[in-house]
Amino acid sequence: MRLTFTLYCFCLLLACVVSLPGKGQDVVKTKSVLQLADQYFAAGEYYTAAYLYEQFLNPSKYQVKRDVFPVYTNKKGIGMLPKNISRSAILYKQAVAYLMANYFAPADSIFNDCTDNINALYWKAVCERSLGQYDEATANLRAYMESTNTNKKLDEEAKAEWETLQYIGKQLRRPDTILANTRKLNMPDSYERGGFAVVPLNGDQYLVTSTKTDSGIVKGTNPHNSHLFQATLTNDSLAQLTPVSFPPTGLLNNQGAASSYGNKMYFTQWQKVNGKTISNIYVITQTNGSWSAPQLVEAVNSNGFSSKQPFITADGKFLYFASDRPGGSGGFDIWLATLQEDGSVGTPINAGEVVNTNQDEQAPFYQTSNNTLVFSTNGRTGMGSFDLFSAKGKTNLWSEPVNLGYPVNSSRDDIYFYAPEKTRLLENAIIGSDRGNGCCIQTYRINKAPKKNNLNGVVLDCKNHKPVADASIVLTTAAGTTRTTTTDINGKYIFDTVDTELKDYTVAVSKQAYRDTVSKVQITKTDETNLLTDQFFNADLCVEKKFVLRPENVVTVYFNFDKYNLKQEAVRKLDSVYNVLLEIPTATLQISGYTDGKGSVEYNAVLSDHRARACAEYFISKGIDGSRITFASFGACCPLEMELINGRDNPDGRSRNRRALINITKE
Repeated sequence: MRLTFTLYCFCLLLACVVSLPGKGQDVVKTKSVLQLADQYFAAGEYYTAAYLYEQFLNPSKYQVKRDVFPVYTNKKGIGMLPKNISRSAILYKQAVAYLMANYFAPADSIFNDCTDNINALYWKAVCERSLGQYDEATANLRAYMESTNTNKKLDEEAKAEWETLQYIGKQLRRPDTILANTRKLNMPDSYERGGFAVVPLNGDQYLVTSTKTDSGIVKGTNPHNSHLFQATLTNDSLAQLTPVSFPPTGLLNNQGAASSYGNKMYFTQWQKVNGKTISNIYVITQTNGSWSAPQLVEAVNSNGFSSKQPFITADGKFLYFASDRPGGSGGFDIWLATLQEDGSVGTPINAGEVVNTNQDEQAPFYQTSNNTLVFSTNGRTGMGSFDLFSAKGKTNLWSEPVNLGYPVNSSRDDIYFYAPEKTRLLENAIIGSDRGNGCCIQTYRINKAPKKNNLNGVVLDCKNHKPVADASIVLTTAAGTTRTTTTDINGKYIFDTVDTELKDYTVAVSKQAYRDTVSKVQITKTDETNLLTDQFFNADLCVEKKFVLRPENVVTVYFNFDKYNLKQEAVRKLDSVYNVLLEIPTATLQISGYTDGKGSVEYNAVLSDHRARACAEYFISKGIDGSRITFASFGACCPLEMELINGRDNPDGRSRNRRALINITKE
């Protein structure tokens, strides 16, 4: 666990002791170790405080190391408990210090010894959740919540932690975790120094934030500071780390979390002001391969407040950032400002209450190609600490944020995110997370395979809207590849694993006694509730029955040349059909009209349609419901007689082709 970094952290401790927060050296010369520990705890220097509490509680283990404090401590006070302060109370404070410094294993162990403080049971559950010991965390949290001890002070926090554990349980049971592959990027010394906020610079060059020890640092200040590095990202390795070469003018001790576009780079610098860490966003410009001195971006910074973690959109139009400036929802919020063509930055606007909560939102990333904002927050139900969420939209109009889920998120801090443009959000993403055993936030790559996409549909009879079973369905892609299936008893069909967009796909339907039908895929509904498969629903397809000509049920009527009015003989035949329709209420008619071969194709199509309609209108005029009649026109198609014999016109044959066929269906 993190105590394997004792030597490294001890160096940090020495640096911190030399520069006590908010106090001059002359003020603290007679401070006891316990007083120093409390002072560092109050200043938020939790690891240093925890180390000093340990020195006080176990002085025999620090006979040598305690000599590093001769200027600041009263050695006689080491191990001597002040009046009205119990050893258990100091242990509790030490455990909380380790917890606040994210050293969960030692914190968990020490909370075991705080048996007289019921609240230690809650904090122990928090440690165990952070360590992935979810069953133990649940048991201890339940014991805390069910306790009747009147000294409980964390009931509301316990309820929130219970929701977190329940959420974690659901996430771990998600079936789509099998689609994700997560692994830590290889980076020199990241285990000891951290490495996060990875974003592209150009080509295979990326920016990354990490810690390095500064030489020539002013005596009395911490030499271990955060800096920006340029690195080569190849597969899963960040290599050839080189510090970004800043001009010294305008530099503070700590830089990080940068974003670049064109010849400009925006980044965060921070320092402590009156014991409070203040972050601001700066910009540098590259000219002839060299960076200019950092300039404060006045528009996005607010005096006395922090702005940090800038991100420039891929189109260079917006600068997103996190800030606790006035006008937000509370804590750090996501803000954005326009970037003008002349290089100026517009007035920031808040991303709105749909995104921001009364807690902290930070580290914004925006994928322009998908109009998707990704950010980290501790203000929503998640897996614990900071989780990554996404929301669709732009500026201050967003969909409800969605937790990116396990394994993108862990039970620790998951803060930084990057994904290339024109890809699925989690197809090849990079995240910054505190989930490992290293000292700090490290970088991970996640590749999540897409969900399956199924195309569903139904085939209906155009006339009665009943399902058509056993129809052959052929799906053809834009590239011309085909797949085939059949409809079930309910007329339904399904194609699994299809392309997400389904652009220019067609569906062809064929079934005996029905006309073949081809139509473009038109998605009318999408169901994304299943974590492994999205269901796309095509518009309903209807098919019409073919004209099935049966000699015993077909009546033929003939027409004069270029005419469609009914002759007397035709009327007598239609009357006989009318009688059948009266006798059999379920009988239907299928009428087809034809012409001889004279005239153009277009003209004959119209004439044959008029002949079919003339027959249909006769039946309707006699009271037959039009829904029992269908008709179609075929022009000069399908002649019954030859119209030319030995090259000479055959008028008799032509007269027999000028006809209408009435097919009687009695089923």
